[in-house]
Amino acid sequence: MSWIDDKAYQELDRVRKAKEKQVYPYFHAFESGGLHTSIAGKPIVNFSSNDYLGLTTHPLVKEASKKAVDQYACGLSSSRVQATTVAHIELEERLANWMGFEACAIFTTGYQAMVGTLMSLADKDTTLILDNLSHACILDGTFLAAGTPGQAPEVRFFNHNSARSLERCLKSKQRKNAIVLLEGIYSLDGDEANIQELLEVADRYDAPIICDDAHGTGTLGKRGTGIIEKYGLQGRIPIVISTFSKSLGGIGGLLFGNKDVVDHIKHRARSFLFSASLPVPIVAAASTILDMLEKDGETLVGELHDNAHYMRSSLVELGFDLGDSNSHIMPIMCRDERKALFMHLALLESGVHLVPLTYPSVKEGQERLRLNVTRGHTREDLDKTLELLDTFGQAFFVQSGEDVGAFIEPL
Repeated sequence: MSWIDDKAYQELDRVRKAKEKQVYPYFHAFESGGLHTSIAGKPIVNFSSNDYLGLTTHPLVKEASKKAVDQYACGLSSSRVQATTVAHIELEERLANWMGFEACAIFTTGYQAMVGTLMSLADKDTTLILDNLSHACILDGTFLAAGTPGQAPEVRFFNHNSARSLERCLKSKQRKNAIVLLEGIYSLDGDEANIQELLEVADRYDAPIICDDAHGTGTLGKRGTGIIEKYGLQGRIPIVISTFSKSLGGIGGLLFGNKDVVDHIKHRARSFLFSASLPVPIVAAASTILDMLEKDGETLVGELHDNAHYMRSSLVELGFDLGDSNSHIMPIMCRDERKALFMHLALLESGVHLVPLTYPSVKEGQERLRLNVTRGHTREDLDKTLELLDTFGQAFFVQSGEDVGAFIEPL
């Protein structure tokens, strides 16, 4: 036994206690893919999925992947530098055209796309200015760039969605250049970026915005191309990062920008150069979903919004606090760890899977269940979940905000 084993044991104390009390909520093993699955043989409606358009299990998508396995097998056994296929290039060109950019590069994950982009662009002459609720990929890319010898950009944070706070950061920056980092939709709170006001400030200081629109791709704008389309900002956001792992049905990262910028990042990003190429069956699946979006994107996105509107209005009517959410991602605010964990367990036992978010994922007092509404959920799924949420919300005093501590023993 080394100090590493001792450290791991000590750090896992909280996890062990949760498992002993049978309230540990993570790593449930799904027995099939999709929004309707099973856990330990029990049918489950899954509201933790990011398959926002419900197309991951579409027969055409699965068939395209199977054909790609026959042609390319499951992997290419090297990085994109020496393992690029016609399928990769064709999809990059199609995606760039669909999104309205000159170029696109496919990374192996969305996380790698953001990390590689930031490490390729930020240097000692750069101030990186982040929304203080930024996703881990933005934080990690920033900190990796800041910790690289000879690179070391300045790092600053602005208050979430605050144009005034952003302006204070830009006014007082210590480096010649600045990059502003934000997200189209923030995945923990489900609120959109205040992108028009933030862009107005950034433009005044000649600070380009990099937008992580992973949760907006396929869900915002009439055609589903994201927050830029929704607010008519084409040509004003120079770099967008997205992913296949939400609406496009697989895994993989996307970088959009002008040709020189994309080529520069492809030749500099360590997460691109030193990671295995995205398997072609996943490329084929994403290409098939893109076919559907190009043909009928407005209908697909509209059906998602119909489900989201129905669920949101029903939850509000039942008295649930959805925080600042204004999208298909709806945090059901419990504001107490015990309430979130016991609500999760009660729902799971009744056949509905909602992930609880507790510290350190969110601040203490901000504990919640995250409910992701998708186009693939049926009205029966939504109504069943609403009925269960109402029952357990009352039982655990989530709607009323009363203290459940007197009724539930602390963990």
